Amino acid sequence: MDHVSSRIEQWRRELPDVDTVGMAVLGRMRWITLQVRPGIEAVFARHGLDTGEFDVLSTLLRAGPPYRLRPTELFRSLMITSGGLTPRLDRLTNRGLIRRAAESSDKRSLPVELTAEGRALVEAAFREDMLVERALISGLSAKDRDRLSSLLEELALIVGQAVKEQDQDGPD
Repeated sequence: MDHVSSRIEQWRRELPDVDTVGMAVLGRMRWITLQVRPGIEAVFARHGLDTGEFDVLSTLLRAGPPYRLRPTELFRSLMITSGGLTPRLDRLTNRGLIRRAAESSDKRSLPVELTAEGRALVEAAFREDMLVERALISGLSAKDRDRLSSLLEELALIVGQAVKEQDQDGPD
């Protein structure tokens, strides 16, 4: 019995009329995420990156050649504010991992491009991250990994739609 099962049993004892199936799924997902984050963040740290910096570099790499996006495309993809992106871009530029067009008064319109050094670094970090993540799920059979991945994809779409509908409905 995992800790979520223990909590569910406690709630069933105290409030037997409450359906805890959401906790059974989402509580375990949260617990798993909290458990794996330190190991994944350690991979990035070994490559001299924090999670936010890795996110920027990997987003540029996934964009494909020429590995260039405008800052607005980056912060929308990363789901952060433009103010949150600027310090990341400054750090990565100072390290030579990205480059930006000639300075102008509006940095939001200057394309951000992955340098060869940035590409090599993010590729190495991603490869190591995928080895760590694969090891973490190695206790599941290939069939179970595929099934779980499909179910989580379906859940992500359902949750995304539900959140979108809640946002459109506004606060109660």
